[in-house]
Amino acid sequence: MLFPAIFNFGASNSDTGGFAAAFIQPKSPNGDTFFRMPVGRFADGRLIIDFTAESLDLPFLSAYLNSLASNFSHGANFATVASTIRLPERIIPNGPSSPFYLRLQYLHFAQFKARSQTIRKGGGLYASLMPRDEYFAKALHTFDIGQNDLTQSLFLNKTATEVIAAVPDIVNQFTDNIQNLYGLGARSFWVYNTRPIGCFPVILTRFPSAEKDSAGCANLYNELADHFNVELKKALAQLRNKLPQATIVYVDIYSAIYSLYTSPAEYGFQLPLVACCGYGGKYNYSEAAACGETLSVNGKNITVGSCKDPSVRVNWDGIHLTEAANKFVFDGVSTGAFSDPSIPLKLACNPQ
Repeated sequence: MLFPAIFNFGASNSDTGGFAAAFIQPKSPNGDTFFRMPVGRFADGRLIIDFTAESLDLPFLSAYLNSLASNFSHGANFATVASTIRLPERIIPNGPSSPFYLRLQYLHFAQFKARSQTIRKGGGLYASLMPRDEYFAKALHTFDIGQNDLTQSLFLNKTATEVIAAVPDIVNQFTDNIQNLYGLGARSFWVYNTRPIGCFPVILTRFPSAEKDSAGCANLYNELADHFNVELKKALAQLRNKLPQATIVYVDIYSAIYSLYTSPAEYGFQLPLVACCGYGGKYNYSEAAACGETLSVNGKNITVGSCKDPSVRVNWDGIHLTEAANKFVFDGVSTGAFSDPSIPLKLACNPQ
């Protein structure tokens, strides 16, 4: 077994049920493509973290916050929808952010690491649901977080200049948490950069006058994401020198996803800028009509449902990718073609 466990830290792009356990379960058609029911994922099916687990012959990750029927024997998922790297300014229900920001996810992990071994020593049924002690050092630690630090600041009416000014602190807090995990024995880190947010219906709808590139994406907001990514890549390079026993892989998920906007037909996709599960407007997206929710239009109740064929669509609900797009992206990034250092996922356990 290459990695006996996965511990994931992130936001909605990798949340497998944390937000649903803490707040509210997403409604159908979320989950319908693969699971045939909502399962705490904001997509029609599997996420990149799910494909990661499958590729390593591991079960899907249970959310740490989920107390029902969870099995943590091969890892845990600390991600929740709307999570940020930095301490959020305003949290649900009085703001856009999850309270479970990255520092808190790390603290959850630290608590889980200690308590799970106490449970294992106690024996019995619950012991079998906890990871072995040696799994923690041998596990893959994955990160898919940072997007909300950018977008939520924009939604709170901060300018791109103000967001850029915050990037050094965001990146520093990111790498601080990686160092903290290293201090607890973690050695293998698979770190995604942030995505081309300027291509997402939520951004295109919120900022309709933004200048567009040839793919129809909003230049300013992709440039903002790219700035974050440049700084993150430099910081991780410095961290490798500081933590020579760790394998720290920077994964350029931005480029893997952006190819679906520049050449969708080449990869079998259609209408990449348009949400599959949405309602209204040029991009089939409205903040008043989340996927699976019901809204009133001209006196009639309409349930926001899926497009006819999610398998050929890139964007699911205005913010997240479809299962098909997640699979395409995972197949690309897992080869190492988008990584620095350029090593495939299954070799990320080897010290560099």
